[in-house]
Amino acid sequence: MAEQQSAWVADPAGIYFSDRFNVSPSVLEGWGAFDISVVSDLPVFIDPFLLFNSDKEEYRALHEQIVSYLCFLRDHSDEDLDPGRIKSWYTFKEVRQNWLGFTVGSNRGHGLGKKFAVALHGALGNLLQNVGHEPLTSSSHVEKLALVSNGVGRDTISDLTTNLIKHFLLRYTSEFAMTHLPPESRKRIPVARAKFNYRTETWAAETYDLPFTEDDFVILTPVDILTKDDTWINRSDLERSFDMVLEATENHQLRADVNHYLGQRLTGKSSAKEQREARALALRSFPELVDCYIKAKEDTGDLAIAQSRQKVDDTQALRDQVQRAAHDIAQKPRSMRSSGLRSRKRGEPSRSLRITSRTRTAGATSTRATARN
Repeated sequence: MAEQQSAWVADPAGIYFSDRFNVSPSVLEGWGAFDISVVSDLPVFIDPFLLFNSDKEEYRALHEQIVSYLCFLRDHSDEDLDPGRIKSWYTFKEVRQNWLGFTVGSNRGHGLGKKFAVALHGALGNLLQNVGHEPLTSSSHVEKLALVSNGVGRDTISDLTTNLIKHFLLRYTSEFAMTHLPPESRKRIPVARAKFNYRTETWAAETYDLPFTEDDFVILTPVDILTKDDTWINRSDLERSFDMVLEATENHQLRADVNHYLGQRLTGKSSAKEQREARALALRSFPELVDCYIKAKEDTGDLAIAQSRQKVDDTQALRDQVQRAAHDIAQKPRSMRSSGLRSRKRGEPSRSLRITSRTRTAGATSTRATARN
């Protein structure tokens, strides 16, 4: 371990957290943290199912806290709330400091605004009305909102989860900073909306010592709660497995009702689009079928951990590729780099550009790395 750490040299371009704060990737790995890019979001996301299915008691407690907040909203959903309370309880800014998501070239996403607030409030009177007291599944799952609501995807679920467990992520990052970063690389900062206070029914600020760069703090995220492609419970998977879930349900009356419902709306000549739309309507009309799907996902939850870890590891492997390329380019004499550019065949991309094109799909901004070197 000591030899590996001594051999590692930070890339002066400072694309990744390890480079920017001169911390070996092996130290981050030992802490269990994902080595984020601090110049552009990476397309990985927090999957709340990985909290629910974790062997770690602290993670499972975080999942229960998410459920508790949904229960709080459900219990107040019939009240005539003023616009200020709706904004406070139902809308969330993107926590851009964790550098996760779809934004390319920066970390400034859109957050969860009025459209999300309407979808969440509507679900509390229908799909999420049994939150905290599910009749079939082992627990409630906020991902249920994404199964029938248009415009609610993995990034939305991840953003909501991040906001609801932000106090944990801030503490996790602060403990790392106090352990591994020098005083000049961190700053004591009050963070707004860090934790919800159920006594005052308001979001409260808390103060943390956090990594600080480019006039903002940085939040680290544990690798074992991240996924790359989609959350374990997701709409595309439900649509693909609709027939299987329907056939597997032990509720014979539910199966008969759904088949009758679909039979009234579909014929042998119905298009694939019409079939998808009819099934989506069936899920709204028979939310018990959604519970059957989630129960099946709970029963196979161990697969979620293995698959998510492999996908995230692949993203970190791209980080290693970019860092090695940047180091190679930086170590070459300037004359060799210039000569190499002149000697390339017309139209042939450089090694650095070829690496850039391979890594762009993962959100790694290797273009900046090659430009600065």
